[in-house]
Amino acid sequence: MNHEINNALQALREGRLILYPTDTVWGIGCDATNAAAVKKVYELKQREDSKALICLVADDRMLKKYIKKVPEVALNIIDISEKPTTIIYDDAQNVATNLIAEDGTIAIRIPDDEFCYQLSRKLNTAIVSTSANISGQATPKSFKEISQEVIKGVDYVVNLQREKSCNKPSSIIKLSNSGIVKIIRE
Repeated sequence: MNHEINNALQALREGRLILYPTDTVWGIGCDATNAAAVKKVYELKQREDSKALICLVADDRMLKKYIKKVPEVALNIIDISEKPTTIIYDDAQNVATNLIAEDGTIAIRIPDDEFCYQLSRKLNTAIVSTSANISGQATPKSFKEISQEVIKGVDYVVNLQREKSCNKPSSIIKLSNSGIVKIIRE
């Protein structure tokens, strides 16, 4: 795994795109602070940049770098969630501006996955994690289902066999600073 982390880190530090397994589905990733790399993700997915992308961070400490004020309830949701849960937070900061939604929000998940944890921790920044498909197409449930267009469109494909399957997108919850909680995707 260390070899794959090091190769992925090098690609991310150089502003390149990676294809990698997450705690949910295979993702297209880049350094979330690099606007040019984020633009490449939108281009590969053929997606409008007004549609926000999810980011992964290693832990609560790193989460606090990207949100002006993390609501207390967010940490409770993260702790009690039994499945991968992405939270949309108000007042994003310190990420590429083309990652921030028009309303100032950002979607972030702390994955329960050693590879993703190590990658984010060693890069010391958030990593974009968007499903490995062209917008409008089905989310691939396995590596075999990822289109050649996506595979050829990234700079590095992580070669890692997964013990647990990663075939279902995360739940998404929108958590506003005013205390309103809205389930976007179960």
